[in-house]
Amino acid sequence: MALDQYYLLGRSGLRVSRLALGTMNFGTGGFHAAYGKTEAEARPIFRKYLDEGGNFVDTADFYTAGESETILGRLIAEANLRDRVVLTTKFTNSVDPGDPNAGGNGRKHLIRALEASLRRLGTDYVDLFLLHTWDRITPAEEVVRTLDDMVRAGKIRYAGLSDVPAWYAARAQSIAEASSLTPMINLQLPYSLVQREIETEHVPMGQDLGLGITAWSPLAGGFLTGKYRDGGSGRFSDPDAQTWTERDWQLLKPLEEVAAKLGVTMAQVAINWVATQPGIASAIVGASSAEQLGKSTAALDFEIPADLRATLDEASAVPPTSVYRMFTARYQNWIVTPDTKVGDKPAGYAPVIRNW
Repeated sequence: MALDQYYLLGRSGLRVSRLALGTMNFGTGGFHAAYGKTEAEARPIFRKYLDEGGNFVDTADFYTAGESETILGRLIAEANLRDRVVLTTKFTNSVDPGDPNAGGNGRKHLIRALEASLRRLGTDYVDLFLLHTWDRITPAEEVVRTLDDMVRAGKIRYAGLSDVPAWYAARAQSIAEASSLTPMINLQLPYSLVQREIETEHVPMGQDLGLGITAWSPLAGGFLTGKYRDGGSGRFSDPDAQTWTERDWQLLKPLEEVAAKLGVTMAQVAINWVATQPGIASAIVGASSAEQLGKSTAALDFEIPADLRATLDEASAVPPTSVYRMFTARYQNWIVTPDTKVGDKPAGYAPVIRNW
């Protein structure tokens, strides 16, 4: 099985697969209807993920106007594997445009959102409950306290965040630690070879404060599969392609070369690269079919050699800007002279613990 190795999520004892199943396309309603799947179409995708050994499933109340949760709940019950699945859902988006308290991250909506998600999912608890998006105004103290109350009530097992500034995540975690409240163990963020900005703040913050990062869109909306290339011209055949830069297009060439050398697809290399980057606990993959999902899970069946990884790293690197230029090795040599070698910990200080 491709996903039968599990790792701890953040600073917790929760074991999760290195690839999580994204279910944003489960359902045919709401904002995501254009590429949604019926329950009959979603079933083989879900079963394939379980058959591969996966246990980490991600949804949100906003996906397909709640249908994703409803379908996923039925599929989990049908498989009779509720205890095995690490079920994740998220809240923030409005469920009633006329009600100012029916969206955002305030306590009133947070409680309302969880209760509605539990009904749709057909369960009395979720394993991981995430704030979906920073609303810019709700105090972190209120969010952390409410999540802690939910853990104490037995309605969620763990708490986390998604798509928030690094400073906000750090503040939330610090509040939890200082007040002996439920800590955040997960931070969900966009991350791929063409979108590496989280490495500046979010990744080191997560490593230091115990938030395992789950990366969404590791294929950058399908761009890294190469499917948007028009006859190899390097130009867009998709209307959304205007968001991609010349730098992004140039990255496809070394990605394709690495894939050819390894005998795998560009998509598999891109997923493997994300899932094995520092600070990344899991990469979220979606699929339009069981066959496509099988190709994605096979991304863990090989290793990217150091020289080929260096090729990808160099081609996709994001140059530091502003104050971050001061944190490079070159600048730091002015703090500690080159003839004095200073590091955090020696190699092997914290040996890797595995039971296989």
